Amino acid sequence: MPRIKAITTGSVPSFLDVILNFAESDTTSNLALQDTWLAQLRDKPGGSLLMHLSHELSQSDWNGMFMHYLGLDHIGHKLGPKSPHMIPKQTEMDGIVREIYTAIETKDHLQSTLLVLCGDHGMNDAGNHGGSAESETSPALVFLSPRLRTVSKGVMCPTTLSGEGFHYYRLVEQSDIAPTVAGMLGFPVPLNNLGVFIPEMLNFWEASELPEQVRIGVVNHADVCAEHKIQIMRQNAEQILAIVKETFPDFLFNRQPAQHCGELRSDAELLSCLWSKAMQAAEDESQPKALSALVDFSKRAQDVLSSTASNYNIGRLYGGIALAAVASTFAFLTTGPILIKVRFAGLWSLFVSISYGVMMFASSYVEEEHHFWYWVLSGWLGWLILKRSVPKTVFQEAPGLMSPRRSSEGLKGFSGISSAAVLLGVLRVVRSWNQTGQKRAGEPDVAKSFLPSHNFALWIFVLAAYLDVAQRLAGRSLPKAPRTIAAASSIALCLGALGFKVAFTKEDAPELLLGLDWFVLKPMEEASLVSQARAVFIGIALIGFFTAGAKVSKPFDDIVNSQDLLPSLHDLLTLFLVTESRVTNIPIFLLFEMQFHAVQSLDLSIYELTLTSILFQHSSFFAFGGSNAISSVDLSNAYNGISGYNAAAVGLLTFCSNWAGPLWWTSATVLLLSEKLQGRYEAWIQHLSLLTAFNPSVYLDGILTEISV
Repeated sequence: MPRIKAITTGSVPSFLDVILNFAESDTTSNLALQDTWLAQLRDKPGGSLLMHLSHELSQSDWNGMFMHYLGLDHIGHKLGPKSPHMIPKQTEMDGIVREIYTAIETKDHLQSTLLVLCGDHGMNDAGNHGGSAESETSPALVFLSPRLRTVSKGVMCPTTLSGEGFHYYRLVEQSDIAPTVAGMLGFPVPLNNLGVFIPEMLNFWEASELPEQVRIGVVNHADVCAEHKIQIMRQNAEQILAIVKETFPDFLFNRQPAQHCGELRSDAELLSCLWSKAMQAAEDESQPKALSALVDFSKRAQDVLSSTASNYNIGRLYGGIALAAVASTFAFLTTGPILIKVRFAGLWSLFVSISYGVMMFASSYVEEEHHFWYWVLSGWLGWLILKRSVPKTVFQEAPGLMSPRRSSEGLKGFSGISSAAVLLGVLRVVRSWNQTGQKRAGEPDVAKSFLPSHNFALWIFVLAAYLDVAQRLAGRSLPKAPRTIAAASSIALCLGALGFKVAFTKEDAPELLLGLDWFVLKPMEEASLVSQARAVFIGIALIGFFTAGAKVSKPFDDIVNSQDLLPSLHDLLTLFLVTESRVTNIPIFLLFEMQFHAVQSLDLSIYELTLTSILFQHSSFFAFGGSNAISSVDLSNAYNGISGYNAAAVGLLTFCSNWAGPLWWTSATVLLLSEKLQGRYEAWIQHLSLLTAFNPSVYLDGILTEISV
């Protein structure tokens, strides 16, 4: 939506437009209600235009036609630009363009029709957009009409790339489309437009039909063309001047121009000089000079005003940094005695905080942040394994801090070796699951390369994930119900969730079910996906309510020490997160379970467990395909069980589906702490205090990142 808004309004989109892109109930993001040339074209009732294109092209009862084809975008998001489905879709689009242009050439009522072919964005190698890569920010723009042959005389077509990147003829701003199309249609320029009429299109008037005065020799054809060009550019420039005056309200724009405008320092003085020169050229009736001066003013004003759209209150930014720094300082002062006692683990925490902060000052590191968390987690797990592989006295912690009781055997034996292998080996598999970031986003990985081509193995893993949750729930949920009823309810709930996931995949990504039609149950396929999702969510809530209800009358320590409650709630959360995740990510939960039991066998201290949890939470976010680019936000599961837009529900489901990994590890950490600490209140306070010491430093790094990037 932000890019389309730039095309149709000529304005520069802001971060607020990105937020409103998700808020479908907000009418400020509805282009039909705004000051755009698109809003001037009213929908013609009577069915889908795209399905009846040939019929509509043969009719003469319309003045404008707007077509937005989403197929290429959907294929890119799902499978990337190198997908085997991409070429056939591009061939289909070529056929549509050919059909429209042929109709313009051959049908009398379309002789004055202009076809504008443009994209609102490109995509990177992973099929996403929203980043700064040239492939994402360089969509194509083509104006097509038989009447433009004179305008394009001497231009090679087809052409080839000029050097590196995606440059063919020349670059124009996306906001330039709005005033260009508006001018050629005879519409006024949108009120908040910052675009400039594309100068090459001014030659269109030389190829247009001659007015009666020219044909009878009253006026000169060249003078008429020049007058039209200056009128178009002056209207555009005056509209931009109005915005300039609002931006610089204390500056007068009727001064005498300086000899050399480029020598002026302030933007206001420069724009005033350029505008005065343009007006002076117009008064001197120097048409080529006036046209050039108007274009120069408009282009320079566009650059200045576009840059002011990203100007922030630096004082407030520094104030935010100061507050975050104060919070970090007090947090570390409060937990300083604990950090000193744990020695090596405390040094690891300081190392992570400081190195993360340093890394955030480079935009390329921000784009590739996932590598940092994978490296740090690998190093930390290796350290824990090494620490438990040597005699206990070597890494003896200071007394006074609750530490685990370890035998001098460390990790010797098959159990210790298997735990080490699971932790490091599974982490290597998890980090290969989704290639994210910018540099390697399109390279082969498990989720996009292996599993789609081995869909039978994918569904074996998915089935195993649901059955794993089912067998654990069957053994410990609903403690007051007979075991048969509890087991049947748990298994039925998990199978229902699996059925919904299969039916959802049949609609959302049918290529993952090729050759497996027998796996889709007919009742599930025919039932509403909204009703199925609601049934699953209600089932999870009911089992959680009755399981927790059996424990609420007990003291806090008894609840925490319960052998059924927290594990059952963790299993229900797992079932919910599995259902909210992309189907290709569901097997990761099986790997998480393996890592969970391996961490459990290490018998970590409180601080070690806290730091381990933090590192797993951050790395798991990227393992699920997340990144620092907003384009990686996945909305495919944001509407499960929702028939219409609801800000709270969609926001909650979007959060859960995109942060499924961190949420799972947060719950798993609570489970590990409850087993280790046996409900000791002061131990939970210690765990939370250590989290408090770490998180402000990460938030401070995040604020500094915004400043540096």
